[in-house]
Amino acid sequence: MALDLADYDRRARDAVRVFWKSREQAREKQAYTGLPDQGERGSVTGGKNMDGFIDLVVDLVKANGLPHASIHQKVSLLTLPGYFRPTKRWDLLVLDESHLVAAIELKSQVGPSFGNNFNNRAEEAVGSAADLWTAYREGAFGDQARPFVGWLILVEDAPASRRPVRCETPHFPVFPAFEGASYLKRYDLLCRRLVRERLYTTAAVISSPRSAADTGEYRRQSEMTGLQTFVRSLAGHIAAEAARERG
Repeated sequence: MALDLADYDRRARDAVRVFWKSREQAREKQAYTGLPDQGERGSVTGGKNMDGFIDLVVDLVKANGLPHASIHQKVSLLTLPGYFRPTKRWDLLVLDESHLVAAIELKSQVGPSFGNNFNNRAEEAVGSAADLWTAYREGAFGDQARPFVGWLILVEDAPASRRPVRCETPHFPVFPAFEGASYLKRYDLLCRRLVRERLYTTAAVISSPRSAADTGEYRRQSEMTGLQTFVRSLAGHIAAEAARERG
């Protein structure tokens, strides 16, 4: 059975439009109330920015053999047990009966503070995955095969995210790949290494300019960390899970 990619490219462009438009609507709403958040935060507290990507994931699950799986999007149903902490809330969970099929994080970063935010996102991604896999090893999810664990981030395509960045370390040199790497390149390296270290089944970074509110434009940084790779990996995992069910 061929994988169904759910017309992902068109859907992703729609999702990018929703992302930028929802940010602007949230900003306008907060300005109207007279209590705007500081900096860019006012455009992200609406909580709906990545909904288009969530819808794409939902359709991928249904199209590739698990139409009756429980796909959880409500905050109250997104918590999994951890090992180093009691619980961790994910952005989307897929369960088939009591079997954890997938846990996915969907993130975004918009300027101007790319530096601090990149470090926070990296620490968050590594910590969440390490916590989940240790809990899995210790039997937190029962006796089951490894779930799909995915991480996807949309980063603003802007001069500040494309500009080479210096690394300053007073005692030891950084790894050569990071020398002069832009923040978009750093995200690409992060995603590659998250997958190579088996922290995530697939990790992806896409970039998009603010003008994409009209065009839906987005770009990949590399084939390994592109949206198509993420979509194919998830669809393949779902299809394999469905085949396992059929015996």
